[in-house]
Amino acid sequence: MSHGTTQSLGAPVLELRDLHLAYGQTQVVRGFSLQVDAAECLALIGPNGAGKSSLFNLISGQVKPDRGEVFLQGQRIDGLRPFEVNRRGLARSFQVSQLFWRLSVEDNLRCAVLCRLGHGLAFWKRLASARGVRDETEHWMGSLGLVPRRDVPASALSYAEQRALELGLALAGGAGVVLLDEPTAGMSRTETTHFVALIRQLTRGKTLLIVEHDMGVVFELADRIAVMVRGELLVCATPPLVRADPRVQQAYLGQALPC
Repeated sequence: MSHGTTQSLGAPVLELRDLHLAYGQTQVVRGFSLQVDAAECLALIGPNGAGKSSLFNLISGQVKPDRGEVFLQGQRIDGLRPFEVNRRGLARSFQVSQLFWRLSVEDNLRCAVLCRLGHGLAFWKRLASARGVRDETEHWMGSLGLVPRRDVPASALSYAEQRALELGLALAGGAGVVLLDEPTAGMSRTETTHFVALIRQLTRGKTLLIVEHDMGVVFELADRIAVMVRGELLVCATPPLVRADPRVQQAYLGQALPC
């Protein structure tokens, strides 16, 4: 187990209650409820089309639910806009990296630090060189292994470096809850191994909800696994119990859960 216990030690940090979402006549999320505990890494898996990305959209404020509620630290956030959700302490990465493409690695991270401190970009010139901002930006570059790339525009980074920088922006921005959408998709096995180690190192004490198709990554990181099928929660349990669950095996075309 990488983050915390599988037993709830108090009120959940993130709670989804009876979420519903439809596009036209197509129900993509149907009565989905889930609780994620503090410092827990919970992986959300399921066949293609299960509704995982739609669920992430509901949690992060990209889409409003037709019905149901989302609570972060006991406060309702469904209906808030994405930047308002982010200010409450929840950050999301996307399948396609979302960075300030023309800015350098250093300036990307400086933006995140300044935003966490409550400063808009209008204060950039006055505050960017402040010792605290500079030291914290340097800290994140070092933690991400990107010091040699400090002056490189985000657009010129390798794919794996872009994903690392995106993770760094979420954490430097002060998020206590992080949604990672396919964090290792498109990476080589070596890059995946490195990135999993980076996630484990940098998110210690954070609450993670991860959508990931690589079952090796899922079983290495997750404290619990939630299986989503046709918009519904099929089961949520520890990795060994999920691996052995015949309902999960059936959801994966009647075969043993990939590992």
